[in-house]
Amino acid sequence: MRYRLGRRYGDLVTASQYPRLIATDLDGTLVHSDGTVSARTLTAVHAAQRAGSVFVMVTARPPRWLHDLSDLVGEHGVAIVANGAILYDVLHRKAIRTRLIDPAVALDVAQAIRKAIPDVQFAIERPDRYGQEPVYLNRWPKPDNTLIAAVEELLSEPAAKLLVRHPSLHSDELLARVTPLVGQRVTASHSGGHGLVEISATGVSKAAMLADFAAEQGISAAETIAFGDSINDLPMLAWAGTSYGVANAHPEVLAVVDKIAPANDEDGVAAVLEELFQPLK
Repeated sequence: MRYRLGRRYGDLVTASQYPRLIATDLDGTLVHSDGTVSARTLTAVHAAQRAGSVFVMVTARPPRWLHDLSDLVGEHGVAIVANGAILYDVLHRKAIRTRLIDPAVALDVAQAIRKAIPDVQFAIERPDRYGQEPVYLNRWPKPDNTLIAAVEELLSEPAAKLLVRHPSLHSDELLARVTPLVGQRVTASHSGGHGLVEISATGVSKAAMLADFAAEQGISAAETIAFGDSINDLPMLAWAGTSYGVANAHPEVLAVVDKIAPANDEDGVAAVLEELFQPLK
């Protein structure tokens, strides 16, 4: 079956071409607000994959939160998780490549943040384990092997992410306060408005791991389309040849993307893919 590019959302290339790489954030972008992925989205992703495009999930989620989405992975079998700190083999449940925060750097950063913002709470994501301080306000069920410990113990090993939560500040405000405290020692970002800032090693981003993945597939940025909704998506959206923000995205995202797709709860990613990969009649 041959495919042609539609014009409603994606008038970026000629009708005989289609994007070779499709990269998308999950929560707030591909995934509905209730945590589900619609049948429409599955159908659209599978159609793009059959047409020859590589589809890759690029998310802040930890590895364990990808296992229920294995039917989206495609033949390559991997996803980019933890904001680009881990290239993860979803099917075999193992990390292929990691870029972790040095424990000494992470602890120094955590102490600087707590000194300036005493009410913060810390948690960590390692490639194979989640940990948190006893006071951390966890919004999701904890894994059975959760490490409950003081921040010094949490950061005794390299971590994919240091999570900084505040009980009352919006993520935008918390990030604005955290950023000057950490300087260039780490990368700070956020993926939503729930009082959470996510810290990665210096140079780690969705864009950096995606660029490596694309190069390994022989695909350029110009041949890539990317979808996102939040601050942590900005580097990836800037890297991709064509960027899409869903209508519910953060204002900073909507201000810089090339195209605006319908909201996540309106299957915005699927709507774009349906237009891009319309079967020729």
